[in-house]
Amino acid sequence: MVFLDFEKPLEVLYEQLEKIQQVGEQGEVDVSATIKELENKIKQTRKELYNDLSGWQRVQLSRHPERPYTLYYIEQMCRKFVELHGDRYFADDKAIVGGIGSLDGQSVVFVGHQKGVNTKMRQYRNFGMANPEGYRKALRLMKLAERFNFPVVCLVDTPGAFPGIEAEERGQAEAIARNMFEMAQLRVPIVVTVIGEGASGGAIGIGLGDSVYMMENTWYSVISPESCSSILWRSWDYKEQAAEQLKLTAEHMTDFGIVDGIIKEPLGGAHTAPDEAAKILKRHLKKEIAELQKMTPEERIERRLEKFGSIGQYDVLESEAEATAKAK
Repeated sequence: MVFLDFEKPLEVLYEQLEKIQQVGEQGEVDVSATIKELENKIKQTRKELYNDLSGWQRVQLSRHPERPYTLYYIEQMCRKFVELHGDRYFADDKAIVGGIGSLDGQSVVFVGHQKGVNTKMRQYRNFGMANPEGYRKALRLMKLAERFNFPVVCLVDTPGAFPGIEAEERGQAEAIARNMFEMAQLRVPIVVTVIGEGASGGAIGIGLGDSVYMMENTWYSVISPESCSSILWRSWDYKEQAAEQLKLTAEHMTDFGIVDGIIKEPLGGAHTAPDEAAKILKRHLKKEIAELQKMTPEERIERRLEKFGSIGQYDVLESEAEATAKAK
C-alpha cells in the first residue's frame, strides 16, 4: 500500500495493525479486540483526513500510483470490449486507448487516456500524454460511433498533450482543435468523465460532451500546479499555493459551471476500492446515456453548443463612437 504525504497518520496505524496481526499469528494470542479497535481508529482517521482536502492533496490523489486507469474501468464495466488501433494517418498512439464495449447490452464507443500501471508501461504509454495521432484516433472512433449510432464515453486522465517538437510538427494544436470542432457537432450522445488528471488541451481534446462530470479526487485546469508555479515563481516550490489559486478541484469546476457534477469515490479515493469505484462509474454512465438518448441529435447539439458557449465571464465594451452617441 502506498501512502501520500498527508496520509502519514494512516501509515503509522497500518504498521501497528500489521504488527498486532503478526503477534496474533505467531504467538497464538487472541488479539481480535485490539485489531477491531485499530480498524475503527483507521476508519475514523481516514474520515478526518479526507473531510477537508486541499487542492494540492486532490492533485496528489489524482496521481496516486494505484489509482485505476481507463482500461481497468473498461474491463470492469464491460463484459465484452474490442480495442481498436491507429489513426489511419501516421501511427497508433498508446497514450489514448479506445474501442467498442458492451455496457449491460448497450454498445458504447470508449475513448480515454491510459497512463500505465508500472514504470515500463508508463513509458510505453508516454505517461498518458497523447500525440496528434492519439487525438486523430479518438476522432476516428467517434465518427465510427456516429455511423452506427453508438454513444461515446470519454475518460480523461492526462497531465497534458505531449509537448515534444515532433508532436508540434505533426499538428498537435490542429488535432485538438479539430476534435473540439467535430465533437461539438457529433450526432450521438457524448458522456465525459475526468477520472484522474485533466490538464490543458490534452484533456479538452476528448473533453467536449453533452455530460461532463469529474470524479471526486480529480482536477481540471488549463495548467498543472507545477507548471503554474514555475511560470509565476520560477520554481516548483510553490506548487501547493498554485493549486489553491488555480481552483482546480471538482467542487470549484462545478461552481464555475464548467462541469455538471461530481461522482463520489470510495472513502480514501478510488485506489482504495477500485472495484467499487468502477461500479459507481458504471451506474453513472448508464444513467447519463439513458437520459441523453431521450433527446434528438439536434437537441443534443444545440444544448452542447449552448453549454460550452456560456462558459466564462465577459463584458462588451462600447466603442468611443457609441459612448459619444449615447452621451448626446
